[in-house]
Amino acid sequence: MEQFDYVVLGASHAGLEALRAIRAHDADGSIAVLDREGRLPVSPTVLPYVVSGKRPEDRIALRERGWFDDLQVAYRQQAHAAALDTAYSRLRLADGREIGYGKLLLATGAAPAIPPIEGLSDVRFHVLRTLDDALALREVASAAGRSAGRAVVLGAGLVGMHAAENLARAGARVTIVEMRDQVLPGYFDATAAARIEGAFRDNGVEVLTGRRVARVAPRAAGCTVLLEGGEACDADVLLVAAGVRPEVSYLAGSGVAVERGVVVDEFMRTAAANVWAAGDVVQTRSFFGDATPAGGILPDAVEQGRTAGMSMAGDPALQPYPGGVSLNTYGFFGRRALSVGRDAPREAGPGWETRVRGGEGSDAYLKIVLCEGRLQGVFGVDVLFDPGIMWELILRRVDVGARADALLEDPQDTARALMSGLWR
Repeated sequence: MEQFDYVVLGASHAGLEALRAIRAHDADGSIAVLDREGRLPVSPTVLPYVVSGKRPEDRIALRERGWFDDLQVAYRQQAHAAALDTAYSRLRLADGREIGYGKLLLATGAAPAIPPIEGLSDVRFHVLRTLDDALALREVASAAGRSAGRAVVLGAGLVGMHAAENLARAGARVTIVEMRDQVLPGYFDATAAARIEGAFRDNGVEVLTGRRVARVAPRAAGCTVLLEGGEACDADVLLVAAGVRPEVSYLAGSGVAVERGVVVDEFMRTAAANVWAAGDVVQTRSFFGDATPAGGILPDAVEQGRTAGMSMAGDPALQPYPGGVSLNTYGFFGRRALSVGRDAPREAGPGWETRVRGGEGSDAYLKIVLCEGRLQGVFGVDVLFDPGIMWELILRRVDVGARADALLEDPQDTARALMSGLWR
């Protein structure tokens, strides 16, 4: 059995940032990175651009193999975790090998969630989570486009919307089915979502919100998606983009607590000794201390990975993870939408304030949400601002109330000026 001081299970954003943080403090400890994929690590966020052909698949790796070699890291591919024995600090892989660890990071990410739809398992459908998924979808999208075939996308999250645009651009006739009452629920407020949906309709995409799928039936070429209420959509290509679920199957009986994901504390430690977790696999608290969904975005995964790595290595500069704050940038049909933070609750108290620029008929839309003068959220379509700076203003709980009008009028320069004053 091989033995390492540190084992990082997973090689996406959280795992790679943890590895960098470990090596920054511990130059000599032995480290293994176990990657279940057979290719160099890639970000799921780039996969829609592989489908569209905008990014060649041989130029999307997050790290080349030489990077691991330079850090003196044992990088192992096709290493699928099968079971974790925390009592003896060892990990069993699907091929029967065992890896012993001093400290372990679980960064196994998430897998596509497959909804329990009658008949779905009897037809061919696609998901989009790995490079192989992207290449397969690119092939069928091209074929559907050449024949003006029909494509149905189940789910109007970022993955589904990106894929629907690419399918439409390829020439397919596309229908999006979303059970919530707007596209991109949880990412954008209702007004921003309506503008995005309008752009899709203008480009020939049928968008069905507030609809549920009753069942899926096979047909000679593809399948038929039957909605509750009796409506039917024929599909030559079916993409299931109904979200993701944490990859935790190997944790049964391990003593690692799992609820909606692996449960961690503010230093990304799990309930098991010498085991940390970060990225899409974890369940973390919201920065706002409410029911606002946390995690699942790239900046959070990086921050969690850094926190976990510093904690594992005993770095004295370690700071607790502050909690999740959503940040999303989304390009569609040559336009851009941005969202950072949270919207005002339905029962907002007297300390809440919402300011909006861009009404009906206006191309640009911006909404800022404040609570007691502190920025809570920013939502925009075709408005220029730096989402990273807005994210920092929220995390630092900066009082922007006196500059709220300026922030609404010129969010880019006003936010930069506010942040510049903090950095001095």
